[in-house]
Amino acid sequence: MSEKSSKISLNRRQLLGATAATGFALSAGPATAAAGGKPDLTGKSVLITGCSSGFGNLGAILYAEMGAKVFATMRNLPRAEADTLAKTAKDKNLDIIILELDVLSEESANKAVAEAERLNGGAMDVVINNAGIGTGAPVELQDLAMMQILFDTNVMGYQRVARAALPKMRAKKSGLIINVSSQLGRVMVPGMGLYSSTKFAVESMSEQMAYELVPHGVDVTIVQPGGFPTKIWENGNIYTAPMLERADDERKAAYQALVDGALRNGGGSADPMDVPRAIAGVIAMAPGKRPLRLPVHPGPKPQVGINTVSAQTQVAMLGNSPFGPWVKDVNGRV
Repeated sequence: MSEKSSKISLNRRQLLGATAATGFALSAGPATAAAGGKPDLTGKSVLITGCSSGFGNLGAILYAEMGAKVFATMRNLPRAEADTLAKTAKDKNLDIIILELDVLSEESANKAVAEAERLNGGAMDVVINNAGIGTGAPVELQDLAMMQILFDTNVMGYQRVARAALPKMRAKKSGLIINVSSQLGRVMVPGMGLYSSTKFAVESMSEQMAYELVPHGVDVTIVQPGGFPTKIWENGNIYTAPMLERADDERKAAYQALVDGALRNGGGSADPMDVPRAIAGVIAMAPGKRPLRLPVHPGPKPQVGINTVSAQTQVAMLGNSPFGPWVKDVNGRV
């Protein structure tokens, strides 16, 4: 690719952003409803994975309350969580459609996304990759069976869903992929096993995707939550406990303090709604203005410095290359 063709792609992206921004303030800030200061998501179609609990469940309700048409997905239907969400949608008169989607299955991802596109009459405006799992205990105790399920869910699951949704987004020259990562996708804490490894992979995969999608008019935002009290802790114990049972005594004894703290039952006292509220703000932003990374937590955000240095490094390395316009576009957003 020549430098000239890269510049042409960037100019096309800027034109797409300006056109799609009609009705929005042409700024990096979110469009807000006339009353209440909340983002107006009227007319947006949003597909979310992992809606049985946590950020996915809270977000499905919030985005629908803001006017979006929401496709809330989860695996193993029918299930009580789906019934509860359906009742909430009915009681509040919200446009929420519940679909089965198991991120471990390419067939399931393709089927769910295709059905959402059919019901929507075209491409999704937004896809939120949120479904994920976490485990505790040292890396040495994470056997290959645990490693497989972690990466298959947290990384390959995101890829399966993105691949299903992107063709129609690219054809439409618009769209937004939001990949939920973590503070632990930039920094790490001993005893968290390979969870950080999966989120580091999500970070790099998403950033590369962001660059490659510039000429196609599709944005990518990586959301980096800190610790929140969601069911990821309880669900993680379901995986961690049997893994510890499988581990031999010598390995466990070598890391006794970390093993003793491997089963977790908390996530702090921060409000989990902070994350879907922040995501709603990103959805409402003008295309081409959305940030590559969005740290979310009321407390310390240790990854911010790394995000800044990473952006500077990418621009320094590739800014004058044929990929420079893409890299500068993505890393130049606030």
